[in-house]
Amino acid sequence: MRPNDILNALDSITNQTLYPTQILVVDGSTDTNTQESLKTSNYKNLEYFLVDNTYRGAAKQRNYGVDRVNEDVEIVLFLDDDVVLLPNYCEEIIKTFQKNPKALGVGGYIIDNEKWKVVSDNYKPKFTDYIFDNFVVKHSSRNIIRKILGLLSDKPPGFMPEFSHGLGLLPPTGKTYPTEQLIGCTCSFKRSILIEQKFDSFFEGYSLYEDAALSIKISKKGPLYINTNAKLYHYHASGGRPNLYKYGQMVVKNGWYVWRLAHPEPSTKNKIKWHATTLLLMFLRFLNVFTTTKRKEAFTESLGRLVAWLNLFINKPNIER
Repeated sequence: MRPNDILNALDSITNQTLYPTQILVVDGSTDTNTQESLKTSNYKNLEYFLVDNTYRGAAKQRNYGVDRVNEDVEIVLFLDDDVVLLPNYCEEIIKTFQKNPKALGVGGYIIDNEKWKVVSDNYKPKFTDYIFDNFVVKHSSRNIIRKILGLLSDKPPGFMPEFSHGLGLLPPTGKTYPTEQLIGCTCSFKRSILIEQKFDSFFEGYSLYEDAALSIKISKKGPLYINTNAKLYHYHASGGRPNLYKYGQMVVKNGWYVWRLAHPEPSTKNKIKWHATTLLLMFLRFLNVFTTTKRKEAFTESLGRLVAWLNLFINKPNIER
């Protein structure tokens, strides 16, 4: 449902220093606007598929695409339709696989507005600082509150603590880092592992966190990396997204699923910390009813989170391992 965004994404692929041997567009639109926009395009190696409700949803569409990847393809890159790649993105991803032959997956680096600063080894951090690899950035307000309450992760970026709710921030160092989670809009895997390990059928429709679930499963079989030199922009286009009530439900329900997938038997302490963090983030989102102009959106999402949290005590999801 983003006909203009996908053209921008495909234009950025056209400008790649290493061009893909196959480009699959698996379109879950309920209209033909994207199909019509692509009819007038001339992108090399492009194959287009418009799917119906049987295959609609990020997880299903990605599995559908994997099944149609050419057999001689070794690396499969997944991209969202609202991204724009820097010209060396594909080249940097492939370089990472070449330098790390045992790697099963590689992710890129989303260019953001975080104001990272380089600091020396003897820098004395402030309470509000987040430091990684001699780079510092100020914590978000919600993470400052989590830190005060002892609910902030002490794991490196990309690794999930025993109570979930990790940190995903990596500084723009140009280095490659190990991880156990890749982000769906910028992830790639060896085709061989994708034949063996599919995206979970649990994630339907918009499919929030289906990328985390897959990468956590694959990380148990081999190493994953993030190359901060493989850069792209992610514009979070509004088209095609669910209403905020459903989104709020997915934040909690799908978040619980991924947590218990990574940590099947958490301790009582970590269970308490997961629920405490979930309730804290729910409360902070509810406060947006009074602190922003989008009051209805904040209330609707908060309500969705609350309903999903209460439902966990009645009907926990079955996890595909």
